[in-house]
Amino acid sequence: MTTELRVPSASEWNTWFECLELAFGGVPTAPESLETYAALAAPERSIGHRDGADWVATAGAHRFRVTVPGGSEVAAAGVTMVSVAATHRRRGLLTAMMRRQLDDVRSWGEPLAVLTASEPGIYGRFGYGAATRELNMRIDTSRVRLDVPPGADGVRVRYASPVRALAACEAVYAELAATRPGTPVRQPGWERMAVLDPEQARDGGSPLRCVLAERDDRVTGYATYRTRPDWDHEGPRGRVLLRDLGALDPASYAALWRFLFGIDLTSVVECSNRPVDDAVLHLVSDVRRCDVRLRDGLYVRLVEVGAALEARSYRSPVDVVLDVEDAFCPWNAGRWRLTAEAGGAASCRRTEDPADLALSVRELGAVYLGGVSLTELAAAGLVRETRQGAVAEASSAFSSDVEPWCPHGF
Repeated sequence: MTTELRVPSASEWNTWFECLELAFGGVPTAPESLETYAALAAPERSIGHRDGADWVATAGAHRFRVTVPGGSEVAAAGVTMVSVAATHRRRGLLTAMMRRQLDDVRSWGEPLAVLTASEPGIYGRFGYGAATRELNMRIDTSRVRLDVPPGADGVRVRYASPVRALAACEAVYAELAATRPGTPVRQPGWERMAVLDPEQARDGGSPLRCVLAERDDRVTGYATYRTRPDWDHEGPRGRVLLRDLGALDPASYAALWRFLFGIDLTSVVECSNRPVDDAVLHLVSDVRRCDVRLRDGLYVRLVEVGAALEARSYRSPVDVVLDVEDAFCPWNAGRWRLTAEAGGAASCRRTEDPADLALSVRELGAVYLGGVSLTELAAAGLVRETRQGAVAEASSAFSSDVEPWCPHGF
């Protein structure tokens, strides 16, 4: 049996997407969600395997720009909608798509590829490293007290329509995105994802709600959430399901959390994706009753090592020769000299000088945003030091002031 790997035409996109739906459980996508996905998808950047008249594998690549350490925005392919039909497993279809896709990304001039993985064990062999983590919490608000900083009482929190308030929320998002590595900078149309609210996705919860924080007649924060009512013999046990929360100052941030903690007839606030260094951890009276859990977030793949390493800045001076292993993208393999002053422009060029560190492109992707250290990877045997002190020097340079985070999937 042979399959054809090719780009779907615009008229084929719906049947291509049906292949993806079947691979992810076969539940039809809500019409309003499908309309949004179709508008954001770029068929010319999608690929798939076709077996006769049927699509049997899919992969897409959004046009993204991602914030990196130093605040620059770097072009990146947002890899998404990857699937292989259960009837065509273990035949090399995924490997062939990943090979073709990375060649395409390189031809588009995008030095990075990023994705969120449905299963974390899949993409390491293609050079993707887990670069960010997500904080999940289930806060028992009946037993956890929130201590807010001075100024929170001066913040006005008011209800707003999620759709009508979208422009104000997006303005806050844009300011925050510029300060946190790993955050996608909104491209046209992506703001609609923030208010997408199909009924079939509510799982017994309310429609999407929104509140705005305001100071001096300016929107300084927002939260979107839904509530899920519940009762037992002792009374109300409702839950607040937080989708997104962003604020431009500590008082607005704390005022929004205080609002969430105080919603009537609820006793739990659930958060499925927050940054690892979320300040709420320092406002709660008992972090043990917040049921804090971590999981992998954004995976990063350096498609062009030199361009990617030059696109970010470094926290401390660095002059190190990296011996990079990359069997999947052989143009990256070999030795690269990375030099930079703290916060200044970086240079990353081919060199014949002896290596200071040896690592694979997967580990380089893991440390790229500053949330994973070369020191911890070296302790795991994944980075080899050939010049004494090189790990400590490079690890300090690659670090970030704030934890990298990708606040939404794609």
